[in-house]
Amino acid sequence: MKEFEEIYRENYSFIYGFLRKLCGNRELAEELSGETFYQAFRSFRKFRGESKVSTWLTAIAKHVYYHYLKSHRLSLDTISLDTVEDVLAGNSLPTAGPEIGLLQEEQRQALRRTLRKLPDKYRDVVLLRIYADLPFAEVAAALKISENSAKVIYCRAKKMLSEELKHEFDL
Repeated sequence: MKEFEEIYRENYSFIYGFLRKLCGNRELAEELSGETFYQAFRSFRKFRGESKVSTWLTAIAKHVYYHYLKSHRLSLDTISLDTVEDVLAGNSLPTAGPEIGLLQEEQRQALRRTLRKLPDKYRDVVLLRIYADLPFAEVAAALKISENSAKVIYCRAKKMLSEELKHEFDL
């Protein structure tokens, strides 16, 4: 029990931050963080130590979040995509001129549509890499794929997103 309490203290803020970026809501992130640690506690005996504890917790948090979306009949459209926009769209789409606010909203909507179109494994890699800021080794461990696969999937996902956004904005 004391070992798990230490894991909770060391990882709560990281897991909360990850979920906060995903859902964009402080209260929901707190609720989902609690559920994440509850699920982790229930399955703690099954943790084999093949990955870092934070990677294991991130995978649980992702599943808790997806379960929340599914049980509330929501979609990935509810995800706050600020971080993804900054990384994937911020530099590639025009942002100069008097219509900045309108263009940024169009970018957000286009990115949401595009992210929803990605196959699950691509979307998962993008979310874990960008939202959780996990290194590729930890993304791979969380998704039970090789590190090289995580890198390839991430590059392909970025290309898919970029191409779709270019098409969307006729660039």
